[in-house]
Amino acid sequence: MYKIAVACFLCMILTSCNSKKTRVDNIESQAKWSVRMANSVMQTSDTLLVYEARNNPNRKYNNEEWDYDIGYLGQAIAELGKIDPKYSKYRDDYINHFILDDGNILNFKMDDYNIDKINPAKNLFRMYQETGDVKYKKAMDHLADQMKSYPTTVEGGFWHKKIYPSQMWLDGIYMASPFLAQYGKEFNQPEWFDVVANQIILVYKKTIDVETGLLFHAQDESKAQKWADPVTGRSSYLWGRSMGWYVMAIVDVLDYFPKDHVQYNQILEIYRNTMEAVMKVRDPKTGAWYQILNLPERQGNYLEGSASAMFTYAIAKGAKQGYLGKEYLKIAGDCFDSLINVFIQEESNGKLIMENICGGAGLGGTPYRDGSFEYYVSEQIVPNDCKGVAPFIMAAIELNR
Repeated sequence: MYKIAVACFLCMILTSCNSKKTRVDNIESQAKWSVRMANSVMQTSDTLLVYEARNNPNRKYNNEEWDYDIGYLGQAIAELGKIDPKYSKYRDDYINHFILDDGNILNFKMDDYNIDKINPAKNLFRMYQETGDVKYKKAMDHLADQMKSYPTTVEGGFWHKKIYPSQMWLDGIYMASPFLAQYGKEFNQPEWFDVVANQIILVYKKTIDVETGLLFHAQDESKAQKWADPVTGRSSYLWGRSMGWYVMAIVDVLDYFPKDHVQYNQILEIYRNTMEAVMKVRDPKTGAWYQILNLPERQGNYLEGSASAMFTYAIAKGAKQGYLGKEYLKIAGDCFDSLINVFIQEESNGKLIMENICGGAGLGGTPYRDGSFEYYVSEQIVPNDCKGVAPFIMAAIELNR
């Protein structure tokens, strides 16, 4: 009887200790910037499907589209699923709205050839692994099949969209390459590694500014666009977020890319050289980056949140994976401090607001976007836009902040 009583007493102590530890862990988790920002998003809207429509009423398309940036935000929030399943569910509800039982995607037109539409599919890998539901695999297969027939430049670079013929944009590298690299690894289709390597290397060659090491937003092979340089076909300005997409693409691709691939070292060198160039244009006063990277003094230019968050994520992940020197981990922490100091405001109810995020910028189209300096700095600024909030969360997770 005595032994039973002692055992019960010890069990109560252990249970109490474990309970306290769980409570402490929960308190610590809730204090993290990643969780606080995710909670702020979910506080704004119960579902991702209406989050961006409510947050940005001037969005030019409806919330019934399979969107690259909303899918990216869902991916970022779902990374917190280990803390609470509600974060994974927030992503899952959005994805499941679009993925039909036969693997087709609601309102998705294969013959549109819009590379932005590949990015949300990165969520399908984990959902397929977790559930085994073949509809996710079928959807990934559909998108991979689309990329096999996707229009390309003469040298094999994916057009950004069918409506933008002969044009490679930096944004497009992030939209498709990490998905294709993971698809190649998960389903033993190594031919995709050659495709991905060509995309990363080709756009670098076509857009690099040799004076700064930075990359221009896009290149028009045909040189037909008004924004294209008549000799090089390149656009005219070094837009921060386009480079943010590009360097994030590389660090994510390298998660799946075989180290013995003939172009692995070349991709790694491109990443290192590009990050070195990016660090040279970091604002020394605030630690953030400008909308147009190399023209901080020009009237109208401003410190921009999404590019700053993307660079912070790319630095943090690159340092942790050993692609950059160990000193870059501290630099990444300093960059994250800058994100908080420059861009984050807190409302009285605890909701976080990320400011100075460019809502969207492109080239060509209707009305025509001419790629001028005035165009880039006059695009609408949207607080808590997905394209800033998502990399903020991802950077915070990388840094355990």
